[in-house]
Amino acid sequence: MWKREEAAKPVTPSPAATGPGPTSGVSRPPVRAGERDVSVGSIGKSVVIKGELNGSEDLTIEGQVEGKIELREHVLTIGSHGRIRAEVFAKIVVVQGEVTGNIKATEKVSIQDSGAVEGDITAPKVAIAEGARFRGSVDMSPAGQQESGRTASAQGAPPRAQPQASGQKPGKAGAGSKASGAS
Repeated sequence: MWKREEAAKPVTPSPAATGPGPTSGVSRPPVRAGERDVSVGSIGKSVVIKGELNGSEDLTIEGQVEGKIELREHVLTIGSHGRIRAEVFAKIVVVQGEVTGNIKATEKVSIQDSGAVEGDITAPKVAIAEGARFRGSVDMSPAGQQESGRTASAQGAPPRAQPQASGQKPGKAGAGSKASGAS
């Protein structure tokens, strides 16, 4: 009986049996059911890239990149061995390694517990895990509303309501001004 069941199963050759294909040496994780069909590239630990890196697929970097990375419509993952010294532009950026440089994402930046970022982050959503290292500033304004929001608040607010450079609290600006003017 066992032999009948085994014989009924179709035999599919393993990838090793068919020999190396055009993508050998490139790690491509499987895409889960229900997700869009996306190519995923990988840059290994021993690879060093200096210059501009552009692409039209999701990318995982375990090596070193210096310069500029642009994957504006795709996910960029900096693996735990990745060391990046670059300006980064992507849809989603996941940091597990180290990034020195500014990161701009159209959807989200996520710094995992093993990740470190030194630079400014601009994205509508930012997640920094406990244990992650971050040094820089975060701008979570939605794209296109950053400048218009500043203009509207500057035009609509009376001059006294603006925060003072001397460190006074915004609500106490009027009283603080009178007190310091009396001294």
